[in-house]
Amino acid sequence: MQAPAPKKILIADDHTLMRETLRERLDREMDLEVVGSVASADEAVAMVGELSPDVVIMDVDMPGRLSFDAACDIVAVSPDVRLVFLSAFFSDRYIRDALAAHAVSYLTKDESPQVVVDAVRQAAQGLSYFSPSVRDRLVIGPDNQLRLEDDGVPATKADMLTRRELEMLRYLARGLSKKEIAATIHRSYGTVDKHVEKLMNKLDIHDRVELTRYAIREGLVEA
Repeated sequence: MQAPAPKKILIADDHTLMRETLRERLDREMDLEVVGSVASADEAVAMVGELSPDVVIMDVDMPGRLSFDAACDIVAVSPDVRLVFLSAFFSDRYIRDALAAHAVSYLTKDESPQVVVDAVRQAAQGLSYFSPSVRDRLVIGPDNQLRLEDDGVPATKADMLTRRELEMLRYLARGLSKKEIAATIHRSYGTVDKHVEKLMNKLDIHDRVELTRYAIREGLVEA
């Protein structure tokens, strides 16, 4: 009887050492095959259409386009793909955005290589795995969907921002100009300008330095 084809894995991480280490470890497994390795979220979106992976492993914080925004496009292009986020960071905001992007797993980078391999294999089968530090903050909601334990009434002004406004805040905090943001997300300058204006009015912060400090305090970007 012929063995089933190995599950195809795409890795997206801007750290070369992490990409190569993951590739080397996963390629040892007979039932897993790394078909691509990229350094940005934009490249991941492009490669999903070309390579049709079963699982995409993504770092949550890479240069250029936001990983969570790209993840939504990946699911739109390939609804059956399984998303696994792998990061050293696991703030509530990151976990919430990962769940919103339909991730099946969220792993912290302090997990052992074998745990990562097992989690990727489970993801390929449609099963979830969350690192203990993430899992401890999750509950099953009335709709039988995972959510953060304290989700509900907005706790801060950031919780009242739309997804697009949060995206603007993250890009601004990274130091991108409005023109650069427009080019990154493929929108017009005028559209970006309107979102930024709404963002600043909601937060009542009209200085980029203060916006950056606010984003760091809220766990929206890493310091």
